Amino acid sequence: MSSETNPPEIFDRQRRRALRERASRRQGDQFLWHHIAQDLGERLSFVTRVFEHALIIGPIANWQKDILPADMRCTHMPLISVGGAEDTQSGFEEGRLPFPPASFDLVISAGTLDSVNDLPGALIQIRRILKPDGLFLGHMFGAGTLATLKSMFLESDADQVRPHMHPQIDLRSAADLIVRAGFALPVADQDVTEVRYSDWRGIVSDIRDAGIGNALAGPRAYLGKNAINRLDRIFAARADAHGKVPEYFTHLFLSGWAPSENQPRPAKRGSAQVSLADILSKNPED
Repeated sequence: MSSETNPPEIFDRQRRRALRERASRRQGDQFLWHHIAQDLGERLSFVTRVFEHALIIGPIANWQKDILPADMRCTHMPLISVGGAEDTQSGFEEGRLPFPPASFDLVISAGTLDSVNDLPGALIQIRRILKPDGLFLGHMFGAGTLATLKSMFLESDADQVRPHMHPQIDLRSAADLIVRAGFALPVADQDVTEVRYSDWRGIVSDIRDAGIGNALAGPRAYLGKNAINRLDRIFAARADAHGKVPEYFTHLFLSGWAPSENQPRPAKRGSAQVSLADILSKNPED
């Protein structure tokens, strides 16, 4: 029986870890991680602040060279079980960060936040371990990701609908979360990657390469011996003249700063010296 203090967990922690550990052993393209790393690196390049010690959470740490300057001190928390590599924290999760307050001036977490059981709590912990005026850069897969595959499974399941992929949040909800977590100067935006596939199995393979499969808690339902044939037919019916079907990956990017006394703040409400209504009512010829 659950309670308000111990709510049921939506995501299976062991399953999350198993998905990432399987992905680490695969030899796929992992183009999704390349895209995320390049985008994060570009965003960081526009920040004039010089950072001294960064924490990278999740598999995106493998693309550190695409994100951070080569001489920056960096701690990795890969979210998988690894050997005793230097400056690597293993066996922990976003909601259980093993660092004291104000440990880092830059924290990057990408590609995993959409399957955290307590996302508001995880964001608050990230803010806590940032030094004042430290920066958080985050990414998660948002609503609309894998829309094609989800709809194919929905059609294939017919009247026996089962969850094959966990749901993701939309941009507005992500923006609300970064504000609720207490970050200053919060920003949330998104982009969508479209990939065209000649077989639905290619979509599944890329999901496994990225380690972003279904991490929902609970038993897995048997698809049935005819599921593969049904999916083949559904895919063929959706294919264009070139035999391709588009799939989509929605990327939500979040950023915010740990509060600090020297940060710019919006003016107080009602402190303006000129009325916007007066400006808009003026005749342009005056």
